[in-house]
Amino acid sequence: MTTRSDEFDAVIVGGGLAGLAAAQRLAAQHLSVAIVEKRDRLGGSSALSGGWFALSGTARQRRAGIEDSDDLFLSDMADTGGGFADEALLRALIDGQANAVAAIDHAGVWTDELKISAGMTVARAHLVSMGALLAHLEHEALAAGAVILPARAAVGLVTDGPRVVGITSQDGRALIGRSGVVLASGGFSRSRELLELFVPGQAAAMPYGGAGNTGDGLRMAWMLGAGLADIGHVSGTYGQHAETKDDEHELLTANYLGAILVNSRGERFTDESQSYKVLGSAVLSQPDRMAFQVFDSTVRARSRPGVPLSDMERLEELGHLVSAPTIPALGHELGLPTGRLEETVARYNDHVIARRQDPFGRRGLVNGVGDLVPVARGPFYAYAAVTAMTSTYGGLSVAADSSVTRVDGTRIDGLYAAGEIAGGFHGASYMTGTALTKALVFGFVAADAIALTL
Repeated sequence: MTTRSDEFDAVIVGGGLAGLAAAQRLAAQHLSVAIVEKRDRLGGSSALSGGWFALSGTARQRRAGIEDSDDLFLSDMADTGGGFADEALLRALIDGQANAVAAIDHAGVWTDELKISAGMTVARAHLVSMGALLAHLEHEALAAGAVILPARAAVGLVTDGPRVVGITSQDGRALIGRSGVVLASGGFSRSRELLELFVPGQAAAMPYGGAGNTGDGLRMAWMLGAGLADIGHVSGTYGQHAETKDDEHELLTANYLGAILVNSRGERFTDESQSYKVLGSAVLSQPDRMAFQVFDSTVRARSRPGVPLSDMERLEELGHLVSAPTIPALGHELGLPTGRLEETVARYNDHVIARRQDPFGRRGLVNGVGDLVPVARGPFYAYAAVTAMTSTYGGLSVAADSSVTRVDGTRIDGLYAAGEIAGGFHGASYMTGTALTKALVFGFVAADAIALTL
């Protein structure tokens, strides 16, 4: 995994999904490419993710009888982003779906899981075996001649006049990428300094995401006048236990299956069907910055063992799922004020059963879709969850070909960005699966843009 030369056609900073996709694509076109990865292993935040890809019009959807379209996908992303997302980037993501599907096909890493999740009006979250996909891309990149340099952090960009032509690493060496540099170094979820600077209201979220996600690439591009997009909208994700380890994926979204959220006073406080990014902000404003997902045996039976976001069996194994035969007993187990949880559940059930308007505006299980169920069939369960900064989906401003743009909108020649570091795609919130789709699609887009310069 060493090289006899410090010059390549392209240099990629970061070995997560976006970086590996770019490397594989470039190497397959017989171009010399090096990946510089600050950690001693590849994967980044992608390796910690649940493996959900948002895709429209797929064979899996057709087999399940799901009617979806590119236009509906685009509309859902725009709505989820509150009108702040760059439509040109959303259209480029839609147009690049075919390459993502082909790559997953080629790797043979589809699962049979398909569901509706945050930001969707139809089921388009496809579960992929993430570790296998990353391993496949790495294998293909290496087989085609790519060079991987682990434990080597990039600290600066090398320029020739206005053009970026390489990077400098922490050991003082320069790696030249004659035709371009792709920043795929992830976000800044592990940088308290940048969180305090850009989104101080979110800085109290539990640090998560790739351990190397400290904003290195963002800082390097910023030094050259790169613009930023969506930074102020960054929000943590609700649904993770406070004791989750860095190598454990423990997000639960039982609220999308029928659970309610109550704070440490035993009170509901929001519409539980909203995006887990919106819920993340709501929970940070609650006492103790946490909320319990409270549900009954009907919802418990909807668990999907081994499926991220829905695996309650795993939470029981970890000792993080509390159960009790009655609602009063559950309230006691959780240390809630006496009688409060019973009152909250009774009011909620009354609204559901009588089909009256919910005081918090909840109309469905997820994004207003799906029939609500009362919390009525024992035994009863609760999962204590906090807001975790799993990803920072704002970042550098980019054009539709992934080239990084300056504050004034002009392009920085030779510099591209893909994956979490690229802003403009998500706007004010986040649809499940769009981060991984974006990383895979625009890793390929960046590689193709560099290839066109040769």
